[in-house]
Amino acid sequence: MFSVVVLTLNEERDLPRCLASAAASDDLVVLDSGSTDRTVAIARAAGARVFTRRFDHFAGQRNFAQTEIPFRHRWVFHLDADEQLTPELVAECQRAAARTDVDGFFAAPRMLWEGKWIPRCTDFPAWQARFVRVPEFRFVEVGHGQREAPGQRMERLQSSYLHDLSSGGESEWLEKHRRYARAEAAAHLASGSPPPWRDLLAGDALRRRRALKRVSFALPGRPALRFVYQYFLRGGWLDGAAGLRYCRLLSRYEGFVADEIRRQRRDA
Repeated sequence: MFSVVVLTLNEERDLPRCLASAAASDDLVVLDSGSTDRTVAIARAAGARVFTRRFDHFAGQRNFAQTEIPFRHRWVFHLDADEQLTPELVAECQRAAARTDVDGFFAAPRMLWEGKWIPRCTDFPAWQARFVRVPEFRFVEVGHGQREAPGQRMERLQSSYLHDLSSGGESEWLEKHRRYARAEAAAHLASGSPPPWRDLLAGDALRRRRALKRVSFALPGRPALRFVYQYFLRGGWLDGAAGLRYCRLLSRYEGFVADEIRRQRRDA
C-alpha cells in the first residue's frame, strides 16, 4: 500500500473527485495552504488527515510533506486537487511500492481540456516525479513548478494520472498562468547561462525537453512560435477543437512570460 498527499488552496470544486480517485489508499493526506472555502471540511469528511502550511512554492510544499508529515507508508503519491489517479496507476503503484532500489518514479499526466484528452498539445508523455519514497526524496523548485533533486534514482511508471486543465474554465486558467508567468520569468533570469549543448542532443527525451525549454527563452516571437510548434509541429490540430483552444492559450501564456521578463529586467 502507499500514501497519497494532495496540495490544496480553496479546492472545494475539484477535491471530491481527486480524493475519490485515491480511495484505495488507507492514508489520504491533504496539505492545505489556508483555504477559506469548504476544502478542509471536504477532506476530513473523506477521511483525510489535514495539515496546514503557508504556500511558498510547489517544491517547498512537497518537501514539507516529505519530511514533516508522518505518513503511514514509505511511498507517497503527490497529487494536486485537479488531478486524479486511475485504477491502472493505483495497481502499478501498489506493485512499485515493493521496490527498494529506486528513490522515485516519474508518471505522465493525461491532460484534459473540456473533458477531452489532448496529448499532442501537452507533449505527452511529460514526465513528472510524483511517486516517491519518504523521507529521502527531495524536490527542487523550477519556474512555477518542481522537479526531482539531482542524484536520485528514478524510473518510470507506465500508467498515467489525469489532470483536468479546464476545471475552472478559461478565465481561471488565464489568471493562474499570469501567476505562473511571474515565477517562470524569475527562474529564467536567475538561471544565467543556457544549458550545455549536449543536453539538447541527449538521448533521454526528458533531459532534451528541459534543455529546449531553456533555449527557447532566447528566441524572438515566442508566443507565435509556441503556437506553431504546438499546433502544427507537434500535431495539436489532431486534438480537435479543444486542441486549438488550448494551443491559443499556450501562446497567450508565452506572451505573459515575455512581458514579465521585460518587467523584471526593467525593475531590477
